Amino acid sequence: VQLQASGGGLVQPGGSLRLSCAASGSIFSIPIMGWYRQAPGKQRELVAFIINEGSVHYVDSVKGRFTISRDSAKNTVYLQMNRLKPEDTAVYYCNTLPTRESYWGQGTLVTVSR
Repeated sequence: VQLQASGGGLVQPGGSLRLSCAASGSIFSIPIMGWYRQAPGKQRELVAFIINEGSVHYVDSVKGRFTISRDSAKNTVYLQMNRLKPEDTAVYYCNTLPTRESYWGQGTLVTVSR
């Protein structure tokens, strides 16, 4: 399975973006999918994860602003990001939880700035 994140870009504070993570193979059997991000000079962190197509969990800094979802029929995981802040600026990646080294793709850059 290869995972390709897309949908990033430049957005003003308070704006929204929707990220997509397309899998080259079936993710139906992968119970937990997550979104991660790495800001400049910082370690990669887990932002949100979803268990099957039900239970969702978020890091405190994005609760109430980000929504993770998955469509196993389309082999895609989404991250809807609202009320973006400059501190959300990072490269965003998707992977399983726990992560699999071979699944890291290039990520998609999100820049929140005026």
